[in-house]
Amino acid sequence: MLLEIRDIQVHYNGVAALKRVSIEVPVDGIVTIIGANGAGKSTTLRAVSGLTAISSGEIWFDGARIDTLPPDKVVARGIAQVPEGRRIFPDLTVEENLRTGAYLRTDAAAVERDLDGIFVRFPRLKERRRQWAKTLSGGEQQMVAIGRALMAKPRLLLLDEPSMGLAPVVILEIARIIKEIVANGVPVVLVEQNAELALGLANYAYVLETGTVSLHGASRDLHENEHVKRAYLGV
Repeated sequence: MLLEIRDIQVHYNGVAALKRVSIEVPVDGIVTIIGANGAGKSTTLRAVSGLTAISSGEIWFDGARIDTLPPDKVVARGIAQVPEGRRIFPDLTVEENLRTGAYLRTDAAAVERDLDGIFVRFPRLKERRRQWAKTLSGGEQQMVAIGRALMAKPRLLLLDEPSMGLAPVVILEIARIIKEIVANGVPVVLVEQNAELALGLANYAYVLETGTVSLHGASRDLHENEHVKRAYLGV
C-alpha cells in the first residue's frame, strides 16, 4: 500500500472527531471517502497532510511514518492536497498561483515543462494565465487549485470536495480531469459529499459516520448497499 492510515484518532477541544479510523490507499486508482457533513472526511485528509495533529494511531506513506512531519515535509514526500473551497490566492494571477505549487522544487527547467503541461491539460488556464484568480469562475478556480497541486509533482493527490458549488456540466469536466490524472500514474484520495459521483469514479470506498469507518469495500458494491442507497444516494 502507498498510504496506510492506522487507527488514528483526532480530538478538537477534547471532542473526538476521528475514532480509530483505518484506511488503505494502493499505488494506483481512486479511493473515495464519503459521508455527511461533520463525519470527519476533511479531518482525515488534513491529518494525512500534517495540517491536523492526531491524538493516537499512525500514518505511513511509502513505508515511512509521516504523522509527526510538518506539512511542508509531507508535501516534500510526495503528497499534495486540493483543499475544500479551493483556497487559491485571489490577488495572484493564474500563472502565479500555479507556480506556488512548485515552491519546494529546485529543478527549474522541469518546473517550466510541468507548467507547460498544466496549460496543455487546462487550455482555459493558458488563456487566462495573466488574469487575476479572483475573476475566474468556480470551475476555473478549481482547475487552478488542481493544477497548483500537480505542480508539486505529487505521488499521491488528495482532493477535498472538488465538485462543491459547481454546475453539473463543470462537475463532469472535473471528473474527466480526475480520471486523466489517475491514468497518468497519480493515485487519488477523493473526499466527496456527492456520493453518486464519488462511487462512480472510485475503485474502493470508505463510509465515514460520526468519525468512524462504518462501511468499506469496492465502490460498485457500496453503490448497491441498502444503507448507502438510503443515506447517501437518495434511493
